[in-house]
Amino acid sequence: MIGIVAYGVYIPQPRIKVEEIAQVWGHNPDQYKSGLMVKEKSVPSQDEDTITLSVEAARNALKQIPDIPPSEIEALYVGSESHPYAVKPSATIVAEAINATPVLTAADLEFACKAGTAGIQACLGLVKAGYITYGLAIGADTAQSKPSDPLEYTAAAGAAAYIIGQKQVLAEVEAMYSHTQDVPDFWRREGSDYPRHGGRFTGVPGYFNQVLSCTRGLMQRLGTKPGDYDYAVFHQPNGKFPLRAARALGFTKEKVLPGLVVQQIGNTYSGSSLIGLAAVLDQAKPGDRILLTSYGSGAGSDSFSFVVTDNIKEKRALAPSVNYYIQRRRYITYSVYSKYLNHFRGFDNE
Repeated sequence: MIGIVAYGVYIPQPRIKVEEIAQVWGHNPDQYKSGLMVKEKSVPSQDEDTITLSVEAARNALKQIPDIPPSEIEALYVGSESHPYAVKPSATIVAEAINATPVLTAADLEFACKAGTAGIQACLGLVKAGYITYGLAIGADTAQSKPSDPLEYTAAAGAAAYIIGQKQVLAEVEAMYSHTQDVPDFWRREGSDYPRHGGRFTGVPGYFNQVLSCTRGLMQRLGTKPGDYDYAVFHQPNGKFPLRAARALGFTKEKVLPGLVVQQIGNTYSGSSLIGLAAVLDQAKPGDRILLTSYGSGAGSDSFSFVVTDNIKEKRALAPSVNYYIQRRRYITYSVYSKYLNHFRGFDNE
């Protein structure tokens, strides 16, 4: 049995409401709230970045395996599109902070919003091959967005960490499947402050083509159908896309809503689908089957089929839940939000 041994999440406390952003730019807040199905989003504080978010999520995951020392983690991958350093790995800092150094392999991964699931795949391969006992994969982002762009209403911050192994597994991986193509739907060139996107054309040729194809490929490989799953989690760029994808695939809304956290915290990019999975694991029962499909612009998807084991009962109570972090919030104004994200240039960031 190979799968998830432990998991942990972290979501920053500051939040900004859609109305607060809309007021500054003269937009209609109701249009964005209904169009995106997002009410507010998480914002990193001034002293938070992808690395600090990753450390907090990793520490929470380690709380679920108190009898396993961090030194037994032999691979660590941080998937993100907002690494603080252009030349210096985030993974080594995270490994040092959780006392996993020095005997491990570590690397930063980048594939837009699916870099975290790519890390899980790498860990699964190393564990299955017998090269390592435990691997840690993290999806984390402090997403960038140009002021007044529609992305500003959803680009958020958060992290999820998953420890992969063969002992004390709380959710077994039945199978995985990937679907990847070159789709120029969303990009940010080196040195650019903000990403650019193809607007409404990012949907059908990007998100839906990859997510639907990948999910169908996984179910065909396993011989399963939507009715065989108790939960389904899809990447959450907004509240509408996952529900539309679920409907096209034949999943009921009730199987998606437990993991649909984007409405409360926004799109956490590399953390998006993985925080959604954590929200489902926070309430799933032994024997439940979970489908997860991530999505990364550029573009590609990774799909997984998990089966929850009896170990979930005792483990999930050892670390803060997703709902704990959702409720742990304080609202900020747009001026404070701009200060946190350093929208105004000219500061020394060295």
